[in-house]
Amino acid sequence: MTDTEITTDPVGTQLFATMPFTEGLGVEVLDCGPALVRTRLAWRENLCTLGGSMHGGALMSLADATGAVCAFLNLPEGKQGTTTVESKTNFVRGLRSGHATATATPLHAGRSFIVVETEIRDDSGKLVAKVTQTQAVL
Repeated sequence: MTDTEITTDPVGTQLFATMPFTEGLGVEVLDCGPALVRTRLAWRENLCTLGGSMHGGALMSLADATGAVCAFLNLPEGKQGTTTVESKTNFVRGLRSGHATATATPLHAGRSFIVVETEIRDDSGKLVAKVTQTQAVL
C-alpha cells in the first residue's frame, strides 16, 4: 500500500486527538473500531537510535496509544476510561524506513481489566514487534 492509497479515519483521528502526545509523535489513524484499531507512524530520523532504527520507545508509544484506544472502545457500559497497568513488548526486527503500522485487537474485555494485543509491522508486512497490554477499567 502506498501513501496515496492510505486514507485516515476521521472519527478515530478525533479520538486520538484527546491524547496530545500521539499528535506530536505523528500517529496517523487508519481504522478505529471496537474489534480493531490500526495506526501508523512514519520513520523519521528524530525517532531513531544511533544505528538508524526507529527507537523502541517510539514503537512502544505507538502500541500503547493504539491499544489504549482499542481498550477504550471496549469499555463496559457506564465506565469512563482505562489506564495501562502492564505492557510487554517483544521486538523481532528493526524498522529503518517507511512506516510502523500498529494493529490492536481485544483479547479480553472484562469489567475490571481489558487485555489488548498489538502487532507492529513494517511496510512489507513483516512483524517488527508484538505487544500485549493490560488496561485497568476506570
